[in-house]
Amino acid sequence: MRRDIIIDTDPGQDDAVAILLALASPELNVLGLTCVAGNVPLERTSYNARQVCELARRSDLPVFAGCDRPMARGLVTAEYVHGDSGLDGAPLPEPVMPVQSTHAVDFIIDTLRAAAPKTITLCPLGPLTNIATALQRAPDIAERIAQVVLRGGAYFEVGNITPAAEFNIYVDPEAAQLVFGSGVDLVVAPLDVTHKALTSPEWSATLRGKNHPICEVVAGWTEFFERFDTEKYGSKGAPLHDPCVIAYLIAPEIFAGRRVNVEIETHSELTRGMTVADWWGVTDRPANALFLGSIDAAKYFNLITNRLAQL
Repeated sequence: MRRDIIIDTDPGQDDAVAILLALASPELNVLGLTCVAGNVPLERTSYNARQVCELARRSDLPVFAGCDRPMARGLVTAEYVHGDSGLDGAPLPEPVMPVQSTHAVDFIIDTLRAAAPKTITLCPLGPLTNIATALQRAPDIAERIAQVVLRGGAYFEVGNITPAAEFNIYVDPEAAQLVFGSGVDLVVAPLDVTHKALTSPEWSATLRGKNHPICEVVAGWTEFFERFDTEKYGSKGAPLHDPCVIAYLIAPEIFAGRRVNVEIETHSELTRGMTVADWWGVTDRPANALFLGSIDAAKYFNLITNRLAQL
């Protein structure tokens, strides 16, 4: 049975790979892409999402523009990682397909209300602004969501935008606080997992060896953003963050984690956006998330390679 999902995204090369992986996977039925401001501003994320759809020859997939700024703060973006376009590294088609006239938040609310309860999974790959705004406007949808599988946060790996915070949570910590406090079944793919899933020159060569246009594009994307992470971390490759969400839905057995309580820091100047994970159970706060901590990286990259080559 196929799993119905909505991908909430701010493409970003790794978002784009996640979208392509989902579209290449018969286990998943992507109902739509909802775009949020994050890696780049909203106008660009909704443009990029359409480019990815057209690359995959899926111009039938509806793309919705959502929130253009965090719930309570100014927008922080990451062109210094992803390039001015967000998808630097490979030429892409100009999108012909339109952005839908419905706001992304309304699409999320309406789709959840129209479907049978617990049949739609939300897959946020960027800041949680759209998801939190939907929950705030329509509290009744919380009990209708099957699961939220999100890419964000960190604990043992601490921060990649500040010493304490991961980018997606840092951009809109108030939204994250609302989602983590919503009672929805949460699965979190933090830096603790994604930093164990590093690209490599060997993987890029494998992609190019497929002689497949989409594999060529993905190789170009990863080679572009590797330059930032290899310099920052001193590693041989870069974390391929966002496809972890889709890979978890397809092959959860390649991941391991722990159900813990996760709270979001919203006030401290030092630790704004920190995901405070009670990994060792030292508080009496109830668990609210499956916090992933390890991954079989070889199986992860094999999964992505094999699926992309089938698109």
